Amino acid sequence: MTSSSPRMPDVAVSEELFAPVSPGIELCYQTFGDPDADPLLLVMGLGGPMNWWDPDLCRLLAAHGFFVVRYDNRDTGRSSRALGRVTRSTLARAFAGRRVRAPYSMRDLADDAFGLMDHLGLDSAHVVGVSMGGMIVQTMAINQPRRVRSLTSIMSTTGKRTVGWQHPSLLPAVLARTSPGREAYVRASARTWRLIGSPAYPQSPEQVENRAAETFDRGVSASGVMRQMLAVLTQPNRSARLHSVRVPALVVHGLADKMVHVSGGRATAAAIPGAELLLIPGMGHDLPAELYETFAQAIRRTADRAS
Repeated sequence: MTSSSPRMPDVAVSEELFAPVSPGIELCYQTFGDPDADPLLLVMGLGGPMNWWDPDLCRLLAAHGFFVVRYDNRDTGRSSRALGRVTRSTLARAFAGRRVRAPYSMRDLADDAFGLMDHLGLDSAHVVGVSMGGMIVQTMAINQPRRVRSLTSIMSTTGKRTVGWQHPSLLPAVLARTSPGREAYVRASARTWRLIGSPAYPQSPEQVENRAAETFDRGVSASGVMRQMLAVLTQPNRSARLHSVRVPALVVHGLADKMVHVSGGRATAAAIPGAELLLIPGMGHDLPAELYETFAQAIRRTADRAS
C-alpha cells in the first residue's frame, strides 16, 4: 500500500455551512477544492460526523481532481436532530427481525444527501460512503441512478442479514451506556476504537482522543445514534436491486474488520455488475492515514470509469 504524503496539498476549504434539505432537517457541510472539479459527496457512518472524514484525506481527494463535500448526517454533529424515541428494547426487537416503526429509514437518509446536492446545484455527483454511509450511497444509486456518477462503498454491506455481521465481542461495547460529559465520551470512544480500529495501522492515543474531543465539541446525540441504529436494523436487503446498478462501483473492505464482516463487502461487490473489490489486509473499521493515497487513487480510478 502507498502511504499518505507528509504534506497535504493546499486547496480551498470552506467554512462550515448549512443546507435545508427537507422540512425540519438542515445539514451542516463543508467543501474542499475547486467547485468546477468533479463533485464528490462523502457520507459518514453510524454516529459519525463529518470530522471523521479527515481534512487531510479531503484535501488529497481535492488534489485528485474532486470538489469534495463532507457533511453531518441528520442526528450527528451540527445537523438537525430528528424526532422519535428509540429504546434498547426496540433495537432488540428489530435485531430479532420483528416489525418495528423507525423514526426514519435509509431512504430518508439518502434523500437528505440528494437534498444537499440540490442545495449545491449538483445534478449528479460521485458518492463515497463508509459503513452506514455505504448503505446510504447504495440506496442513492438504486433510487436515483441518474444522479450518481460513480459509487464507492467502504466497509459496508447489502442489508442481507447473513453477511456483514458484527463480531460478537463488540456487542457489550455497542450497547454500553456512556456516562455524561466530555471526558467520559472521550474515554468510551477510545475503548471503541481500540476494539474496531485497524490492527496493522494503529492510531496513537492522542489521535483517537483528539478526534473524540472534537466530535463531542461539535455535538453528540445518544438518542440520535439510537435512531440511526434502528434505520440500519430495519433497512431492506438491497442485494437484488443492486443488480440493476450500472454506474462504476468500487467496494473497499478491510480483512480485519470486526464491526462489519468482510462478507458484507464481498456480497456488495458480487451484487453490483462490474464492481471492483479492493480487500485490504490489516484494515479494520476505520480509515488509516497510511491508506489515504490508496483510497484516493481507487476513488479517482472509479470516477474515471464514469467518463
